[in-house]
Amino acid sequence: MIILKSEAEIGLMRRAGSLVWHVLDKVGQAIRPGVTTRELDAIAENTIREAGAEPSFKGYHGYPASICASVNEQVIHGIPGERRLVEGDIIGIDVGAVLDGYHGDSARTFAVGAVSSEAARLLRVTEESLTAGIEAARAGNTLGDVGHAVQSYAEANGFSVVRDFVGHGIGRKMHEEPAVPNYGRPGLGKRLRAGMVLAIEPMINAGGYEVEVLGDNWTAVTRDGSLSAHFEHTVAITEDGPVVLTLP
Repeated sequence: MIILKSEAEIGLMRRAGSLVWHVLDKVGQAIRPGVTTRELDAIAENTIREAGAEPSFKGYHGYPASICASVNEQVIHGIPGERRLVEGDIIGIDVGAVLDGYHGDSARTFAVGAVSSEAARLLRVTEESLTAGIEAARAGNTLGDVGHAVQSYAEANGFSVVRDFVGHGIGRKMHEEPAVPNYGRPGLGKRLRAGMVLAIEPMINAGGYEVEVLGDNWTAVTRDGSLSAHFEHTVAITEDGPVVLTLP
């Protein structure tokens, strides 16, 4: 069942989303060669808790951390640990926080120092594909329109779209209906209505779209070892168009 949110609920979700943006900003400022992903996780958790919120991810189906930290060929759900970042890495940071009973969820992929031209282009195109998806997230359009906007932009730039993982509805629960694929055909799928709130999150690979999950049962990697990038915003569908809630 898709749960429509009132203006008041969307306002509460904007507070959670703004916090998530702030957390990503603080983590991003700490990303540099030599830092460990566990250190980045500690920054995120402390920032969330200092704001009177709770990390959405920690303990979720047993997940052990407050962020997902996915490096290079890791697509999503990388578990923070003792890995030290090195010059030229890219790292996707996914953060969720629950504040006043509502969740915010957002992700960015960061460059660690100077990166290759391919990596820089992958980051740019993935973020732009998210922008394309958000622009299509309008009342009266369909989920197929959103997915097609992401897919067509990414593939036109020579990249591939992950099929095995998708975005989702969000509200009092971190994952609600509907599923939000990053691929699709225009006009197909559920029709968007004002009051829906979606986490739109393209996962774009430099090589093939195939992925596999490692033995930790969390970390998803590209099957061909190619780089992957991930950007995400929480977006409210309103009569006046899409509103990004995970901004300051």
